[in-house]
Parts: sequence; structure tokens; C-alpha cells
Amino acid sequence: MTHPQSSGQADRQLPLDDEIFLDHVGHFVRDRTAARAALACAGFVATPISIQVNPDAAGGPARPSGTGNATAVFARGYVEVLFKTADTALGRELDGALARYPGLHLAALAVADAPAAHRRLGEAGFRMQPLVEMQRPADTAQGPDIAAFTIARVEPGQMAEGRIQILTHRTEHTVWQPRWLDHPNGAHALTSLVIAVADVAEAAARFARFAGRGAQACEGGKAIALDRGRIELMAPDAFSHRFPELAIPSLPFMGACGIAVRSLAVAAAVLRQGGIAVRRDADQLVARFPQELGTGTWTFTEAQGREPQGAPPQNPA
Repeated sequence: MTHPQSSGQADRQLPLDDEIFLDHVGHFVRDRTAARAALACAGFVATPISIQVNPDAAGGPARPSGTGNATAVFARGYVEVLFKTADTALGRELDGALARYPGLHLAALAVADAPAAHRRLGEAGFRMQPLVEMQRPADTAQGPDIAAFTIARVEPGQMAEGRIQILTHRTEHTVWQPRWLDHPNGAHALTSLVIAVADVAEAAARFARFAGRGAQACEGGKAIALDRGRIELMAPDAFSHRFPELAIPSLPFMGACGIAVRSLAVAAAVLRQGGIAVRRDADQLVARFPQELGTGTWTFTEAQGREPQGAPPQNPA
């Protein structure tokens, strides 16, 4: 069943009931250290690098997933950089994506019940991989801990745009630690992902089926509004018109992600201080990723009216 169009404005970190959120996006990168430093140049506070593993159901040693990450976590959602750590199916998938272009290749939608989402996707006609229990080490103020997730993934080729997955967070307290939430550029929410595709109608229908939400016309294409955040599918010419500074390396292309900040003026100053060019486009800023994060752009918008609940206090200037 496809739900009516959502407002995209749910104001909590994790979904309830049958809500579905744009939870995070992932940059596939070759150099973990350089990518983490590039996040800092753009005014994001990055977490320490960690290596992802799959626990053994029989109680044996955990198995490498094939990737590791560092994240920039916001009061709502996060972005991550992912790199290869082992020759596994996931690691080889990362290699294949990098051969197309370095940059955004992952979009994760959060739900309250990943097993239920796994069943729904299968009933909707997607070929599914088995549910995955994934975890990674997480240092906390109280000592070593883990960040744990249950992930529903389709078979390779089902979503040509990248690693499009649905997950349930098991350890909110280790992922969104207060000490990581206050960013010099004022970032506090992941708001959107824009993907250039060859066939907007086909991709939008498939994403609507995947998310269980309707697709509506937007400028240059179609959008799926989730209970928090949105995904836009755009024709290549419309994408290039919107982001003229960016050449599309190949299709499909996850080319832009939206981030809400407290102040556009502050964000612009921090980005420029980090050596990142910024242009103003109506009520938003557009900035290309540093090359260490791949090919793509950020669009920064200013929060309207209120801070998300649970957002950390700003440090005094």
C-alpha cells in the first residue's frame, strides 16, 4: 500500500509506527583520512573512524562487513563516509561504485520495524537479501560501546541508483551522542537527496513503491516526500540547469543532498574559510563537495521557526 503524500516534517530522531524517514546518505571514498578531513573543512564535526562488522548468530567471532565509516551526525539524521576494509560482497560493491564516480552512493531510510519493511518490500515485488544485523564499535563518554542496526536490503540491481536500504536503529544513544551534534557550520538536519536519472517516471514509481509513499511532480522531475525528508528524481537536463557547476559523471547519479543549518550567513562563512566555494541560489546555498568526498553538491537551507527538539545549545560566538 502506498501512503498519501507526507509533510516531511516529523520532528524526532527515529520513526514511530509506520513512519519512514530519510535517515542518512553515504559518500563512497577511497581515502578515509582525507575524506574525514574534508568534512572538517566544510564545518562538520566528524566522529572517529570505525570498522563495521556482522555479528555471528552462533556466537562466534564477528565477520567484517567489508566497509568502515566516519559520520557527521545531526540533531536529525546524518551523513557518512564509507571506505573498503575487506574483500566481501559489500566491499566489492563499494569498488564498483567508485569505478563509476566517488561520491554519494547510499541512501538509508529509517523505520521502526525493519523485518516488517523487509516483508513489505518482498510483497511489493522487490527481490530481497536476507535481513542483516550490523554493528560497529562506538566510543562513548561512558566507555566503549557499539552502534547496532537491522538492515533490509534489496538484491543488487533492484535499485540502480545505489545502495538504497531501509534500517532500524537499535542504539540511538551511541549514534547520536550530544558531543558530536554541534557543528561549526550550524548543520542540524539532513533534509533531501537529489538523484539524476534517465527515466524519471520509472524511477519515481519504483522509489514510491520502495518507500511506500506517493510521488508528486516537482520542478524538473518528481519527489517522494517521506515523514521526514524527501527524495527528488530529476531528468539530467533539469539537474544540470539546477546545478550548472556540476558535470554528471554517469547516470543514475546521486548528485546533491540538502542540509538545514541555523544560519546561512554562518554556514557560508565557515565553508569559505575551509576553501569551499559557495553560491547563493534564492533561499539556499549551493557548495560543491571537496574532491575528497567525491562528485556532488550540498544545498544548505536555513531552518524555519524552530530548532528540532533535542538539538544541542549553540556555543557562544
